[in-house]
Amino acid sequence: MSGGLVAKAGPQRYPGASTAYWYQSKLGGDSMESNVIVWHTTEGTSLPSYSGGTEAPNFTAKPDFAAKVLRWYQHFDFDTSSRALVHAGAVATNTLNVSQVELVATCDPATHAKWTKAGYAHLYTPELPDWVIRDLAAFAKWAHDQHGVPLTSGVTFKAYPGSYGTGNGVRMSNAEWLSFKGHCGHQHVPSGNLHGDPGAFPMVAILTAAKGGTTPQEEDPMAGLTKKDIFDAVWKTDAIAAPSDAADVKTNPNWQPQSILRDLQARVRRMDATVAAQSAAITALAGQVGKGADTAVIVSAVQKAITDAVIKVDVDIHGQDT
Repeated sequence: MSGGLVAKAGPQRYPGASTAYWYQSKLGGDSMESNVIVWHTTEGTSLPSYSGGTEAPNFTAKPDFAAKVLRWYQHFDFDTSSRALVHAGAVATNTLNVSQVELVATCDPATHAKWTKAGYAHLYTPELPDWVIRDLAAFAKWAHDQHGVPLTSGVTFKAYPGSYGTGNGVRMSNAEWLSFKGHCGHQHVPSGNLHGDPGAFPMVAILTAAKGGTTPQEEDPMAGLTKKDIFDAVWKTDAIAAPSDAADVKTNPNWQPQSILRDLQARVRRMDATVAAQSAAITALAGQVGKGADTAVIVSAVQKAITDAVIKVDVDIHGQDT
């Protein structure tokens, strides 16, 4: 990036953004050709006042949970310096070809837990839903298409509170900041900035979606599969030779899902067989005792009842196509 007053090129208003809170008219700002987007979180659930605009970014994106869209507010032109960064060092910040976006959200896990317990609808940056990533990606694509902001980042978005402070391990040096282009967070900006927002921001997913790819949250390995497809994948064995023995089941990967489930089913039925056999034996025993039969007759009757029950269940297990 390189600073300086230049003529602004390209459309300066993001399509659909409200200018109800427009601060440029009273506060002005430096003109530049922005090649960096700095992302922030407001750490609140409503549109901030930004101290009358004196701490405002270029844009604020506020979630509409009912409609599942982000509502955009614009406070300065895309290529006019805004005021959400600290400048207390050797290099410029707000005026150094930077356009800034505040997302109405929190990056703080403690705040997230408190708001969740209180029942407040809110965004938490490590867990942004697909529709938020979609709308943030649309903005990143517009900034790229209309202003040439690279769809790259190259920095690590560290989770809050570890992202706070000058020694957070991800904040740029002055030299790195001067040469940076693309997307970063408040946690990366030097020159007196301490803030750790936007925490563990899903920058990779946003930029991937902006390039026309799918985000990790949208990938579904079960997409398009019917219940029959899933059933056949587990049970159908028309094209696979039956395993010859238990060892084959363990060594043949094609058989493992089917054989494991079939084995479980067989075990359950054998348990049923044991219960049935015991019940039959008890019934037979009771009947013979009531007749005053001798021991040999009782043993023979019990053995026959057990054998009959086990044979019946074994036929059920091996003789039916389940």
